[in-house]
Amino acid sequence: MPDAFIKKQYEQFHLSPEVIAFAEKIESELYDRFQAIDRRAEANQLKVIHAMQVHRVSQECFQYTSGYGYDDIGRETLEKVYATLFHAEDALVRPQITCGTHALALALMSNLRPGDELYSPVGKPYDTLEEVIGIRPSMGSLAEYGITYRQTDLKEDGSFDYDGIRHALSRKTKMVTIQRSKGYQTRPSFSVDAIEKLIRFIRGLQPEVLIMVDNCYGEFVDDREPIEAGADLAVGSLIKNPGGGLAPMGGYLVGKKECIENAARRLTSPGLGKEVGASLGVMRSFYQGLFLAPVVTAAALKTAILAANLYERLGFFVLPGAGEERHDIIQAVTFGKPELLTAFCEGIQAGAPVDAHVTPEPWAMPGYEDPVIMAAGAFHQGSSIELSADGPLRPPYTAYFQGGLTYPSGKLGILMSLQKLLEKNLVHIDKIC
Repeated sequence: MPDAFIKKQYEQFHLSPEVIAFAEKIESELYDRFQAIDRRAEANQLKVIHAMQVHRVSQECFQYTSGYGYDDIGRETLEKVYATLFHAEDALVRPQITCGTHALALALMSNLRPGDELYSPVGKPYDTLEEVIGIRPSMGSLAEYGITYRQTDLKEDGSFDYDGIRHALSRKTKMVTIQRSKGYQTRPSFSVDAIEKLIRFIRGLQPEVLIMVDNCYGEFVDDREPIEAGADLAVGSLIKNPGGGLAPMGGYLVGKKECIENAARRLTSPGLGKEVGASLGVMRSFYQGLFLAPVVTAAALKTAILAANLYERLGFFVLPGAGEERHDIIQAVTFGKPELLTAFCEGIQAGAPVDAHVTPEPWAMPGYEDPVIMAAGAFHQGSSIELSADGPLRPPYTAYFQGGLTYPSGKLGILMSLQKLLEKNLVHIDKIC
């Protein structure tokens, strides 16, 4: 049991002593893993500071710019910091990029032309990209511009189907997209080492093909990033790992200079490119969020590992498994029944610092085919680095959760989720004692 002071604080949340004791027991078994995560966070923190020092980040970088945003020293310096940090030729880091899906769509639409083919060697993309690509018909999709798509599914064990990839790649293939994280799927997330092996195989078949990695949820989890593994582009959202919980919006692209310039001209217009785009006072949050990102990501990883061990011990299928190595911050828990998924999300919401008093309800979220239930008591709407949980209301009723700006807050959310399940008699107390 925790000491008297901590116990008193937990009592304010009406957590049963059995729930607290169960979590404390599991937590005591995770000391070595948590230490390893802290060591990686230390190394990544030093990388961030070094990149900031190399490019002489100063108070002037935090100034407000408006209108066209010409000669925005903060914006230009930040993009140099990102390029150095991710070992890329160039970067585009902008508040005008609304989310991760927008960043990915920007990378695709700016670097593909009518008649080109987009290819995924890792199966279907994240749900919101289906309309971007045209898998589900949508206005403005790649398909409307004559850009085709094909994919090779992963093998049943979650490994790459190298024979299938060999047969699928063709002269028409202009870009390969690799989704690092599992998304709404029960397949493994990929390490940078695994991505590097896949990229080398593809380069051996098609040396000139562009390779983009959807890096969402994976930044600062491994020792390296996808550009170091040979990718031409890596793309992500600032309200996930690299924003450190402080970035209020935005996205980034890092990679080859030509690819980044193409994206900049699509984001603004031909002839303007990276030269315009006012920062509107968010630069301080972008810099400070990046500074905090390694330790915030570490807190999210610890939260996910605690939850994996807790729910696996209760008999639920979790991915990654309790003892598996992790390559992103997402934890999946398969409940099998909608009422279990709903109760879990209610508990995550009840542990949040914001909107803890509201009850999440399934709804038709833009870009998703099925109703989605989402718990997100966040300071920034939709911020996935803050503790959140969501899942489509479809079998096998899997919750995907991530985040936790601090480990104690993430731990509270997980304990509240278990408490909700207990209160609704959806799990039994004798299973955790």
